[in-house]
Amino acid sequence: MKKTALQSSTQSLKKSNAAPRRKPGLTKTAYTKAELEEMFRRFSVQRPEPKGELEHSNPFTLVVAVALSAQATDVGVNKATRGLFKVADTPEKMLALGEEGVIGYIKTIGLYRNKAKNVIALSRMLIEQFGSEVPQTRDELVMLPGVGRKTANVVLSMAFGQATMAVDTHILRIANRILLAPGKNPDEVEENLLRTIPKHYLYHAHHWLILHGRYTCKARRPECERCVIADLCRSPEKTVDIPAPLVELPPQFIGEAVE
Repeated sequence: MKKTALQSSTQSLKKSNAAPRRKPGLTKTAYTKAELEEMFRRFSVQRPEPKGELEHSNPFTLVVAVALSAQATDVGVNKATRGLFKVADTPEKMLALGEEGVIGYIKTIGLYRNKAKNVIALSRMLIEQFGSEVPQTRDELVMLPGVGRKTANVVLSMAFGQATMAVDTHILRIANRILLAPGKNPDEVEENLLRTIPKHYLYHAHHWLILHGRYTCKARRPECERCVIADLCRSPEKTVDIPAPLVELPPQFIGEAVE
């Protein structure tokens, strides 16, 4: 039976008034705006100026260090790159060193052969396509061999002061464990965190979450008794409801972190 004009227009109106469908992968945080504000306020008191724990001296050495850190600890990467960066802290010097030369410094790091190949390839690309300068956009950074979205976000934040969310294993775990910004993969978690974290805390947020995951909300056993957000935390794994004293921690000593 044919639809009348009235029936068609009524159905169209119902569709237009229907609640918008949530984008696939986007999930809601378990916290209110006030709780999120308080959570990141505490992190800001605990670590007013958090830092990444990879040693570097310029944007180029940062790109290399972050690329080398995939499936490796920051401590292990720092031990390897101290000698490497003394002799090769520019794309030209790294290219002159060659793959075998790079391997000589980084062979204690997992996947060192493939990583050395990428380091040489990205050095060559920086020279040939970017005038030996590390680009300042994500789209250009991910063109570099061995540089993915996470590495690009770290570089944009640490080298160029951009507010990004670099989702590593710690942040992926924390976002899901405490129901801050649940997601099935790093891209989903990144998008959910960017929508969830108060904008004025976003610049330092990824370092706060990484350090919280590394030293307090640990993978094997969360140390809830040392957690400054224990009363706010929604994690089913939580064992303590009383937050640890909120005091500023001593300055970070980069290079000697305990994983």
